[in-house]
Amino acid sequence: MPRHGKQYLNAAGKVPARATPVEDPAEAVRAVKQAAFAKFDESVEVAVRLGVDPRHADQIVRGTVVLPHGTGKSARVLVLAQGEKVREAEEAGADFVGLEYVAKIKEGWTDFDVAVATPDVMGQVGQLGRILGPRGLMPSPKAGTVTFDVAKAVREIKAGKIEFRVDRTGNLHAPIGRVSFTPEALAANLEAFMDTVVRAKPSAAKGTYIRTVTVSSTMGPGVRIDPNLYRRVGAR
Repeated sequence: MPRHGKQYLNAAGKVPARATPVEDPAEAVRAVKQAAFAKFDESVEVAVRLGVDPRHADQIVRGTVVLPHGTGKSARVLVLAQGEKVREAEEAGADFVGLEYVAKIKEGWTDFDVAVATPDVMGQVGQLGRILGPRGLMPSPKAGTVTFDVAKAVREIKAGKIEFRVDRTGNLHAPIGRVSFTPEALAANLEAFMDTVVRAKPSAAKGTYIRTVTVSSTMGPGVRIDPNLYRRVGAR
């Protein structure tokens, strides 16, 4: 068991006990803000334990959502494209554009957060799978990052679009903002994320889908939210 410092223990005393999940998501994010103690603007994250078995392909939960208030972080976007799509990507605000980055990535460069590629260059981009795949940076049609509409993809990412995917233990983790965000903004981002997760429920999933929902800051204690809130949503 890891030992927590005095600051963490003091913060833990400010939030509801884990055994008693709160019924109001807005109250949960307010508690996270009040308990934050780091000297930097911590990220606020949500962790969701799902009732799925990721070993089966038909129970993989993944998707994307544009958070209404963004993540508080400016994503560095790479667009792998050619011809007119280069200009479109640059005008949309992409940080890096062009096929010359394929060679740079092969040499070890991965100084970006999201990669977008047009379908006509995937023959070249596919060679990067072993480098980008393990880092979660490989463009994917399911994530909307393999598309000819590069301008739309770049704008959505810059506006706060995030991708989520269940891990091998059946958990989802995603950022929903920063401690400096207002409680209302964090609650709205959390609602958008959870609504998308509920809608992404695989038809093959049996039993309870949303098992636990916990929000926390980077350094602070977690605050549990009553999962029944989202089970009712999923049952509608």
